[in-house]
Amino acid sequence: MKLIWFGHSCFLLDGSKKILIDPFVPEGTIDVEPDIVAVTHGHADHLGATVSLGKKTVAVNEIAKYVSQTGIPTEPMNIGGTITVDGVVFTMTPALHSSWLEVEGAGFYGGVAAGFVIAMDGVKVYHAGDTALFSDMQLIRDLYRPDVALLPVGGRYTMGPDEAMIAAQYIGAKLVIPMHYGTFPTIVQDVQPFKHAVERTTPIRVEILAPGESIDLSL
Repeated sequence: MKLIWFGHSCFLLDGSKKILIDPFVPEGTIDVEPDIVAVTHGHADHLGATVSLGKKTVAVNEIAKYVSQTGIPTEPMNIGGTITVDGVVFTMTPALHSSWLEVEGAGFYGGVAAGFVIAMDGVKVYHAGDTALFSDMQLIRDLYRPDVALLPVGGRYTMGPDEAMIAAQYIGAKLVIPMHYGTFPTIVQDVQPFKHAVERTTPIRVEILAPGESIDLSL
């Protein structure tokens, strides 16, 4: 399975199915035809192009209801739930963050923010969504044993590099990929010190991708 980072929090898991997570890029378009879209929460920089893509969407119940009103098939779920969609297993995990569907004027409540553990082709990928550090990330390790962790490091709206370093240790994935940084001036980060600190003090590998870059996750 291949993983592609399009920037911000948008990733494609390209294996037996193409799973696009949080389909937002600040400029340009996402040049991919996914089988399934997964949305962690309702903010515009995560819901992104979900509706225009028109693909089957996995999301928390409130977002799924909104998306389904446009005629798009959805798979609603909630925190702690696990579903299998077209052979891909989605487990929805907690995230400490807000969620608001920024549409139709002032917008409306988008349900709780979440993350996902996605299992496909023998690989488990944890996309943390937008979140602060929380100690129950250790339960994600114990329950789901992710191989890869995609962690926000931008600060201000999510945890920053210092908290993400603890998160990486809590989660215990062998590979960590930082996300949700550098997109806007308020979340600019130098992630090289984060990489060096994690790799110097733990057996975890940190891979820093540029937008559009990919990595092979085959075990």
